[in-house]
Amino acid sequence: MQDKIKKQILDAFFVVLRPIAKILLRYGIGFREFAEVAKSAFVDVATTDHGIRGRPTNISRVAVMTGLTRKEVRRIRDRIEKQEQTVVSRTTPLWEVLHHWHADDEFIDSSGRPTILPFHGDDGSFENLVRKYGGDIPPGAMRTELKRVGAIVESDAGELTVVKRSFRPEGNLETLVNSLIHGVYTLLSTVSHNTNKERIGETWAQRVAFSQDIKKSHLPTVRRISFDRIHDFTQAIDDSFIGYEKLGEDTESGDEGRTVAVGVFYFEEGEDEGGLNW
Repeated sequence: MQDKIKKQILDAFFVVLRPIAKILLRYGIGFREFAEVAKSAFVDVATTDHGIRGRPTNISRVAVMTGLTRKEVRRIRDRIEKQEQTVVSRTTPLWEVLHHWHADDEFIDSSGRPTILPFHGDDGSFENLVRKYGGDIPPGAMRTELKRVGAIVESDAGELTVVKRSFRPEGNLETLVNSLIHGVYTLLSTVSHNTNKERIGETWAQRVAFSQDIKKSHLPTVRRISFDRIHDFTQAIDDSFIGYEKLGEDTESGDEGRTVAVGVFYFEEGEDEGGLNW
């Protein structure tokens, strides 16, 4: 029975790993490099999630759990402790500026919509918005970049209006990294949480709508409808996040902030997807 369960799980991971292998090969990353990262993930999880009384798991137990040698476990743990295997997930200054233009009371009107901002000034100006949320980016450079990605427009009088709440990062690499960290990681973390028998009764939202019989001629319409509704839904969720961020400003300092994410996506099986059997 145990072998049958393992086979079912590994068969499912074969399906999941196909697009991962496709991405890695596209960027010239082979199996050995991927295997090294996979080893690090196994050692990290075995060390942090399976200790006794809150202490890290010892090297011998990690070796037993992962199938790696104790020498290899020690090497990988040393590297992790030196933060040589750390991915820092943070938003860009552009994302921060756009987000707070929709969230900070200084830059929204009484109905909660972002206001038109003069470039210069102290309170309620674009310069002040960038000073607060743009890191060390000069306001002029931030204006140029936001105009380039189509997120803002500038009037003849120099006033700035935000017309997009988000934008697609420039270049495939940045898009890929953001999608993996903020999309794939969050989805798989939800799957892990919801299939953990120790968390019965603490299910997180996880929903997928699918069909196996959409005719090819209807796909452009289905894509457009999906895009529009996903956009509207995620914008509504972002509004609720902004509301709770504001509530958090009035809570006690000891109430620690946590990261939350809601993801909705569109998938369409193509000839190169391997013929998934849902």
